Amino acid sequence: MKENPEEKTIRELVNQMVESYRQEPDIIKIEEIHRIDPVASRLIIEDLRALIFAGYFDRRKLKADSVEYYAGELLERLLYNLNKQIRYALCYGADCDTCEGSDAVSERAQQKAVAFLGSIPAIRKILATDVEAAIDGDPAALNKDDVILSYPGIFAITVARLAHELYLLDVPLIPRMMTEFAHSSTGIDINPGATIGHHFFMDHGTGIVFGETTVIGNYVKIYQGVTLGALSTKGGKDLSGTKRHPTIKDRVTIYSGASILGGNTIIGEGAVIGSNVFITNSVPANTHVSIKNFELHFDQDENMGQIER
Repeated sequence: MKENPEEKTIRELVNQMVESYRQEPDIIKIEEIHRIDPVASRLIIEDLRALIFAGYFDRRKLKADSVEYYAGELLERLLYNLNKQIRYALCYGADCDTCEGSDAVSERAQQKAVAFLGSIPAIRKILATDVEAAIDGDPAALNKDDVILSYPGIFAITVARLAHELYLLDVPLIPRMMTEFAHSSTGIDINPGATIGHHFFMDHGTGIVFGETTVIGNYVKIYQGVTLGALSTKGGKDLSGTKRHPTIKDRVTIYSGASILGGNTIIGEGAVIGSNVFITNSVPANTHVSIKNFELHFDQDENMGQIER
């Protein structure tokens, strides 16, 4: 049977792709049993949110007499899925084909999964302060339901706090995958290594970026487009483990578009950082920083607004 042009094109493209796999083997996963499932990580986030904000993100109506069953069902599913994904994550980069099935790796994964789930009550407690901060800090917030169900900043900080706990437990890959999922959903990019205090609020949030070694105190309010970043990443991996990102003390407000850079940069308690400023040096406590002599010019056009006839 004669091969039609479309079949020939596909066959040629298949051959090209197989050859490409052979030439660039570092960016493929073939015949590996310990492979993280990105979809599973997203389902874990959904279950964690349902556990933390019980009754908000479940299609079923939650009743008082079924709370114990509800929590038990979610925790059992989370323990199974976390154990499996953490086990896979621990094997990434390992030089053994039997890593995923080894008793030692399975035991480590179980210990980390149990420790993580044990931190959920404490994470819930601090997230309750974030909801409170959103209500107190935003006149447009109707109530806690409005904040929990619709505010992108609350979703992003929820995922970031969960991912940070896994980061502290030295779980590879999964924390970053979690925060990047929140990033893609909200436009808020929080590295799981960032340390963030209680009563934290991101107003609007889009375009916010926090680097890995960022430290943020309590009662901090940050607006859209703020970057807490590094001065330079020219050193690449040699900079790993060093303090590259700023420290923000308690009760600081940072307005939209501000960039605060450098591991030695400290923004003192109670400081107010104005819009679009660029800071690479520390700011004393209770200081207001703004751009000086910024001028607006209005040139009136007599014909502006007139309709051509």
